[in-house]
Amino acid sequence: MPPTRTPMTPRKPMAHLAVPMALFLLAVAPTASRAQVATSTDTVLPLLVARGHAPAAALLADDPSGTRYAHAEAEGRWPVATTAATTATTSATATTSGDGNDGRGVGSGGSEDPRGDTAEVGREGPPARQPEPLRRADHFRAGSITKTFIATVVLQLAAEHRLSLSDSVEDHLPGLVRGENGGRGDDGRRITLRALLTHTSGLADFTAATGGTTPVTPRQAVRLALSLPPAVPGRFFYSNTNYVLLGLVVEQVTGTSYAAEAEHRIIAPLRLTGTSFPGARSSLPDPHGRAYSADGSDVTDLDPRTAGAAGELVTTLPDVNRFYGALLGGDLLPPRQLREMLDTRAAHGAYGMGLYPVRLSCGTTVWGHNGRISGSYVRTAATADGRHVLTYRVNTDAPADPDLEPALLTAEFCPRALRSGIL
Repeated sequence: MPPTRTPMTPRKPMAHLAVPMALFLLAVAPTASRAQVATSTDTVLPLLVARGHAPAAALLADDPSGTRYAHAEAEGRWPVATTAATTATTSATATTSGDGNDGRGVGSGGSEDPRGDTAEVGREGPPARQPEPLRRADHFRAGSITKTFIATVVLQLAAEHRLSLSDSVEDHLPGLVRGENGGRGDDGRRITLRALLTHTSGLADFTAATGGTTPVTPRQAVRLALSLPPAVPGRFFYSNTNYVLLGLVVEQVTGTSYAAEAEHRIIAPLRLTGTSFPGARSSLPDPHGRAYSADGSDVTDLDPRTAGAAGELVTTLPDVNRFYGALLGGDLLPPRQLREMLDTRAAHGAYGMGLYPVRLSCGTTVWGHNGRISGSYVRTAATADGRHVLTYRVNTDAPADPDLEPALLTAEFCPRALRSGIL
């Protein structure tokens, strides 16, 4: 997967993933059933809390046999660093979170009870609170899942002949992308929209300058990227700058924002009622829970302009599954554009266009994306036909143990391998 150094950047895709046998000893059984898969993923899910150091975790899986939701919470109390201002916000929002549609607790981070202890940063230590369950209906920040939405809009515009993937950035945004040195590769006259979509433009990642925590306008983000050393054009290098530029291209071509285009092209037709592009709105819609950075700080309120078109999306687990199922099922793109989206040759197998593949140890290849933004990590994977989709999330920056994600994906998508004992 792409590098993990920024809050909304996925990790580099991992091929031929091997899963430790110990993770699945409780799951291996002689009979074949959906319950078999449920036992396997439910064995791994708590490890996102125990070994992944997340306050809480949840997953939603959809396949032709039905839908399954599961969650896990840390035992004991979770240390939470807060400031006086954050404490006041916590008390105001936690009382209005509601209980969603399944009564299983609170989502996006476990929702804090305002009756819990609070303290200002700098005291003897962070306070501790009992993590609450994540609810199926809770809203959370989806980070780079946004990129799949943006890529879908761009490919729809290509299908309508309103742009071509061979167009240069200069064709749509004249004069915006010009590196400081004439011989550099970060020149919009040489960079195509295809290169932006596949992360092969050679543009630096602007979040290397902002840390993914400073709100910037799209044009400020581009200027920051151009002040940094470029990558090598034509080689895969995951850069949030690429998708910020694509957001600007969508606006230039359509005369409306990328958020408005995604709303009427994707969100409204699919009835993704929990999905939105918040713009500058720092609060999450209700219901929602709390989100925590790796040090335990409450980061539920966050200015989405730290990410923009590269990662501002707010959504829910059911909406994410519905979107990826519809996309891979052919409901959003004509066959030609969907094939282009899944073509990884430009990025040498690492990335398509807003999607990337992972080949699991049982030979199954799943497609999807991950998203990381301060206080939230989410990962979606689906079969190529979109009929089987899994999304999981934790309410902190990312699982601390990188082996847990491939273990969870293998548990969900490789039931035959589990039954035969080859894993």
